Amino acid sequence: MGTLINRRIRKKVMMQKISIQSTYGERFQHCWGCGPKNEQGLHLKSYPSDDGETCIATVVPDAMYTGGVPHNLFGGMIATLFDCHGTASAAWFAHRQKGLELTEDTVIGRFITAHLEVDFKKPVPMGEEINITSHVEEIGERKVVVAMEMEAAGDIRATAKMVAVGVKDTM
Repeated sequence: MGTLINRRIRKKVMMQKISIQSTYGERFQHCWGCGPKNEQGLHLKSYPSDDGETCIATVVPDAMYTGGVPHNLFGGMIATLFDCHGTASAAWFAHRQKGLELTEDTVIGRFITAHLEVDFKKPVPMGEEINITSHVEEIGERKVVVAMEMEAAGDIRATAKMVAVGVKDTM
């Protein structure tokens, strides 16, 4: 019952908020995993929690992303989801540290992955809602360290740690 209530709360939060990815500058909106302007992409959306301490993304992957073990998500997609959610989270945490909020007019700073480490705990079942939650471990001048968990069917399926770095608009 608790999981169902948590899912309803997450969906309500996500419906009321602006996704971090939708605030990327025009030239940074074409990522296959999370870019809102990539027609063939996944369109992953990450949202800050109400208190700003965490970010969450929720997705149910299409059946085509099954892995070598039938009915389970393949590891490359797990890493992709962590990659896109992690860089969006890093952008949010750096934005928030500056005392800024996320609004429709925000053009958030863009972060890219410098290092991503994934620990696979249990298979991620297909056809299940996957929730990825992140929190900040460290914020530097250009670097943000983000820790993440991937949950499906009530279990932590994978964890990740990312080092993300801010890039200039001219990259």
